[in-house]
Amino acid sequence: MNAIAFFNNKGGVGKTSLVYHLAWMLADRGIRVLAADLDPQANLTSMFLDEDRLEELWPDGPHPHTVFGMVQPILKGLGDIAEPHIEDVDDNIGLLVGDLGLSGFEDRLSDAWPRCLDRDEAAFRTISAFYRGILHGTRTREAQVVLIDVGPNLGAINRAAIIAARHVVMPLAPDLFSLQGLRNLGPTLRRWRTEWADRTARSPDPELPLPDARMDPMGYVLMQHAVRLDRPVQAYARWMKRIPGVYREAVLDEAPNHAPTLEQDPYCLHLLKHYRSLMPMAMEARKPMFALKPADGAIGAHVQAVQGCYRDFKALAERVAQQVGVAFE
Repeated sequence: MNAIAFFNNKGGVGKTSLVYHLAWMLADRGIRVLAADLDPQANLTSMFLDEDRLEELWPDGPHPHTVFGMVQPILKGLGDIAEPHIEDVDDNIGLLVGDLGLSGFEDRLSDAWPRCLDRDEAAFRTISAFYRGILHGTRTREAQVVLIDVGPNLGAINRAAIIAARHVVMPLAPDLFSLQGLRNLGPTLRRWRTEWADRTARSPDPELPLPDARMDPMGYVLMQHAVRLDRPVQAYARWMKRIPGVYREAVLDEAPNHAPTLEQDPYCLHLLKHYRSLMPMAMEARKPMFALKPADGAIGAHVQAVQGCYRDFKALAERVAQQVGVAFE
């Protein structure tokens, strides 16, 4: 299962927008995508679906067609996960629908983590709930790539979501906070990987599908940097040149000596500029920025910005597809 988690424990870098646009670009190139919204804020779901559909999925009362509805039997102590609903967004995009109520699953996941060491089967079913829901959705949709959106923290929900991923991509902003986020994130991923390997060896049910928690660092995407005359402005450049060394030291656990420049770093998947006025326009039109047309208001200078946005996301999608071994049309 080619599952990729997009994670940085600093918020506000544009992570959800990145997942949304990458899903559409991969889909436009003929790749079947499953998007899993495991962020309790459910922003990815609200980007994909209009308010009328959201009102149907989030009524007063139970939400059986969301990820929170999927884990309700576990929360109520009635058994295992319910069969997950996969929302059809597009012929090539399925969505595991997010839910603001998902934060109520945090305590149960926190409690289950240590109980796995006691060979508690119910604990293993709890921790692997997201993974097994995504696995079901992947098979149902015949998805070639899974994109997992998570919140900006190191809590139990994110741990359960990220151990389900084969790869981790780290969206970064060119600032001190993102560098500090890398320093927190790298050791945490290594600790989660080691702790989960210790637990899976104790699983009492060999037939229960469990994630292997590879969480291989695929690389990082530098987001929202401003440019002047096709070069990053000086305020951003000072932080950008530190990223390759910090990434190697914190995430890869390597010596940062002789780190390459950002432009030469193989772990830099792409640099995405700040597209400024395109994003509000895209939200109004309910489509990706790179799909905006003159009828949506993309006229004048916006036309070039849309074309540049398309080239950027196409290059990023091609790089991601190559990393996971999926043909990019």
